[in-house]
Amino acid sequence: MQKQITTLLFDFDGTLIDTNELITQSHLHTLNKYYPGRYKREDVLVFNGPPLIESFSTIDPERAAEMVETYRAFNLAHHDELIKEFPDVLETLKELKEKQFKLAIVSTKFRDTLLRGLNLIHLDSIFDVIVTLDDVKHAKPHPEPIEKALQLLGSEPGETLMVGDNSHDIESGKNAGTYTAGVAWSAKGRAYLEALQPDFILEKMTDLYSILGVRHP
Repeated sequence: MQKQITTLLFDFDGTLIDTNELITQSHLHTLNKYYPGRYKREDVLVFNGPPLIESFSTIDPERAAEMVETYRAFNLAHHDELIKEFPDVLETLKELKEKQFKLAIVSTKFRDTLLRGLNLIHLDSIFDVIVTLDDVKHAKPHPEPIEKALQLLGSEPGETLMVGDNSHDIESGKNAGTYTAGVAWSAKGRAYLEALQPDFILEKMTDLYSILGVRHP
């Protein structure tokens, strides 16, 4: 039987904020600089989720750090014009915060760019804790980022739900012992998330109300 969930951990990119086009264009810009004409849009989807250094190291370990810098320069230059809000995210999170749920972000993103996105879509005052790649030795799917967030929040895994759009999110939650939820608006599609066997699939962010036993406003 499910315990009462008191704590919600969210991935950032592709879960709370639509950075899919920004990420795709950043990858294409970077990879086509080093390997002109080799990569198309469908080829870079696999790189959504893992830390940049991890993704680029699978292509060229010696130039991975340089590729990260190229990616980040393009990403920052085009950040504000290419990101979009997902429906119902801001309203749902505000309501859950008012209901005294503990809210945190657990991301493989660097803190500076994450905070820029949060501010842009007015989510900057919502979260009690933010854990980024800067804060851990091991990124998702390792349990460390989730365990760090839970320690800071004073929460236990059995009362926590990890929400994300990628395998790293679901696996990290499972590795840390939390409940898990995949978002059907993932760029990789609903079927991809279902195959990961999370505890829940969210068709829309407001589905959290029924999962948490909260009356929809």
